[in-house]
Amino acid sequence: MDQRTELSEFLRSRRARLQPEEVGLTPYGGRRRVPGLRREELAQLAGVSVAYYTRLEQGRGQNVSTGVLEAIADALRLTRAERDHLTRLVHPCVTKTRRPARPQRVRPSVQHLIDTMDNTPAYVIGRRLDIIAWNRLACALLGDFDAMPAGRRNMAWQIFLEPATRELYTEWDRKAEDVVAFLRLDAGRCPDDPKLAALVGELSVKSPEFRSLWATHNVQDKGFGVKELHHPVVGPLTLSYETLVLPADQNQQLITYHAEPGSPSAESLRILASWAMESTGAGMPATRPGA
Repeated sequence: MDQRTELSEFLRSRRARLQPEEVGLTPYGGRRRVPGLRREELAQLAGVSVAYYTRLEQGRGQNVSTGVLEAIADALRLTRAERDHLTRLVHPCVTKTRRPARPQRVRPSVQHLIDTMDNTPAYVIGRRLDIIAWNRLACALLGDFDAMPAGRRNMAWQIFLEPATRELYTEWDRKAEDVVAFLRLDAGRCPDDPKLAALVGELSVKSPEFRSLWATHNVQDKGFGVKELHHPVVGPLTLSYETLVLPADQNQQLITYHAEPGSPSAESLRILASWAMESTGAGMPATRPGA
């Protein structure tokens, strides 16, 4: 992915979110041809010259100082994830030697850990949202990862190109936005990843929804929250999720789901765990729950 283009489009998309009135400015004279702040208004807020900011937005800001970058981030009201993304776009990491990417694997102890979570769906995602480890209950809840071809064992691919996923997530639109925002963040971290470029290309060609969301340039990291699911075996589920970064590899994150104790969802999750236990002996069903 071209860093100059990414930087230019990201800054323009952040300007488009803000109106002069929102940031205490009197609207700059004349009819507005594009939404949001003009370059002149953004430069005024950040305390830099219009020419300086214009060069940055054109992707020519390699020598911009940390202080100026922070001032622009403040003016654009960027989140922490967006600030980090902007910094990586302006000052990308340089790889000295291009080596073939090694397969992503979790430490054996991590796999053992999630295997012991009999009543907790748990899985690990790596670069580009590849699903690289999971336990039995995660398969029962989200899909039989063991049976998937390696190329489809990816959360973004599943969300946009697996029909069962749209039925699984009650708020599919919100889930799709979150997935694209995280994938865009990952693209900023490793812009030269050919597998990521291939994934984005495939999703852009096959999914109009992905193509539209990718063009927004929204970025965010994974965190915690609540998901509403509708599972084909146990029905509605309200589950909280937590995301934990694994200490040995900052590109690997452990995601767990749990239900409020004593809730109908907790009972449904218990039933699903029993179903998963029974299904393991005979193999997971041909029609899997989702992904």
